[in-house]
Amino acid sequence: MVLSGSRGRPRSFDRATALEKALMAFWEHGYEATSVADLTRLMGIGAPSLYAAFGDKRTLFEEVVRLYTDTYGAFGEHALAQEPTARAAVERMLRVAAAEYTDPAHPRGCLVVHAATNCTSPEVAGPLRERRNADIAAVESRIRADVAAGRLPAGTDAAALARHAGAMIQGMSQQARDGASRAELEALAEIAMSIWPQG
Repeated sequence: MVLSGSRGRPRSFDRATALEKALMAFWEHGYEATSVADLTRLMGIGAPSLYAAFGDKRTLFEEVVRLYTDTYGAFGEHALAQEPTARAAVERMLRVAAAEYTDPAHPRGCLVVHAATNCTSPEVAGPLRERRNADIAAVESRIRADVAAGRLPAGTDAAALARHAGAMIQGMSQQARDGASRAELEALAEIAMSIWPQG
């Protein structure tokens, strides 16, 4: 956007709205395919305003990821915190993922899974990988706690079961991107839960 003739505009744009628009762009197209020119056009600000308010593209992306994980992507953390067992938490995660990943109000799938696809920047891909692995580790921790409490059998392979849950959620994200419906993903969630060991 041309800034000449709009005195004071660089400081007057709505930062939260601009950030949400950047989130949608990165979520839809990924980090690499979203250019600064795309961002300034979609956010309705000039490049100088973008750099002044958000820093460079990577810094903006890092803020977008934080916003995503605190909003659209917070359902996993909420499930682990609020459900009484690992099984209930994972079942809730899968069901909410089926709804969230196919919601027509925003891009399909998960930003943390897709934003770094084909990304050549280790500084961008690395933190997203760490975040995905941390999510799996959090599920594993809850499973281990349930094994220790006798809610799951003593021989339960907590690491493998957590990885299975992570693979399901990440796979559901990709399938949503490929056009799978909410009902189709909910059916996958049901199959995924059928393999859980009984306590």
